[in-house]
Amino acid sequence: MTIRRLTFALVALLGFTRSAAAQQAEAIFAGGCFWGVQWVFEHVRGVTAVVSGYSGGTVANPTYELVNTGTTGHAESVRVTFDPSVVSYRQLLEIFFRVAHDPTTRDRQGPDVGSDYRAIVFARDSAQLREVSAYVAELTSKRVFNRPIVTELRLSQPFYMAEAYHQRYAELHPNEPYIVINDAPKVKRLQQLFPALFQVSSR
Repeated sequence: MTIRRLTFALVALLGFTRSAAAQQAEAIFAGGCFWGVQWVFEHVRGVTAVVSGYSGGTVANPTYELVNTGTTGHAESVRVTFDPSVVSYRQLLEIFFRVAHDPTTRDRQGPDVGSDYRAIVFARDSAQLREVSAYVAELTSKRVFNRPIVTELRLSQPFYMAEAYHQRYAELHPNEPYIVINDAPKVKRLQQLFPALFQVSSR
């Protein structure tokens, strides 16, 4: 291969890599126990990765046991990587607010109570913050919920990946009573409300 052809090949390869990378974006949500929130987003078409973790607090590299004391400021969170050409950030917000959590409940979701289970949208940049703020205002003006929305809206803070045994927990333990009662109904609701975005499994 001549130097010229090799140069063209490298340019083409780099261009493809940059194009592929440009199709990846991130969103971070806290909505109660991360098992169920992760499971919901694993069933969304266009989502390429979902990781359970901790965010919103002041302690670096926290453990589950420490976060569970409610003293770190962290909330159980999920980091969602997605292809915006397939699913938009607005659609992820709709799924988060209408399926993944109850935005009218403060410091708890279902049976889980405490500040580490509070609901937060961590906007990755000012554009996401404007979009989620506008969406919450829209939900409020349309009175979609019977009570005020108390989900926090923040610019993102450091995200710390949770322990390996928490990753894909609901997917790996679908018959566990907690999952059957609290999380399986969310996946069913996702399929009912967003059939075009639902996929049986993203893995």
